[in-house]
Amino acid sequence: MKKSMFSAVFLCFFALLCGCHNRIADIKPAIVPDVEKKVEEPKARSKGELDIIGAVEPIYILPMKTPFYARIDTGAETSSIDVKNLTRFERDGEKWISFDIEHRESHETHHFEKKIKKRVAIRRAEEFEHRRTVDMTVKFGGKTFTATFSLADRTDFDYQALVGRNIITGRAIVDTSISKTLR
Repeated sequence: MKKSMFSAVFLCFFALLCGCHNRIADIKPAIVPDVEKKVEEPKARSKGELDIIGAVEPIYILPMKTPFYARIDTGAETSSIDVKNLTRFERDGEKWISFDIEHRESHETHHFEKKIKKRVAIRRAEEFEHRRTVDMTVKFGGKTFTATFSLADRTDFDYQALVGRNIITGRAIVDTSISKTLR
């Protein structure tokens, strides 16, 4: 009797296990509704939205007629321009500087006299270089405005101008895989 009772209990337990297993296999997970993700489709940009610019873009240093192709540098706080014949002087008790900008390719040259805005330390490799900054009128991406430039000797660089964050911020997004997108 003990054997038959043991067999009966075992069979019941086995049947329960098999029945539960079949029921577990039949259970399907509840369908969870998709969480709505708003993916905005690209739309035509209206005037005033940011342009996408590349690693190298043209910039006009007004009143010069020939654009300079400038390296776009999001790591540089201040833009920079290649100048020659730097001479500091005083005018009405204020510090001024005179300099020439010559376009390497077109040889267009213009002489400038500007009030010095400030003196900045530019880190190059492991040392600092001190430069004067001035406000220049520029045309960039079809917009004309005043921007601060440090005056430098950029003869060893591929580009005579460097456009830094002071020009890029609020005006453009940089995609380094492209170049020369502006006119």
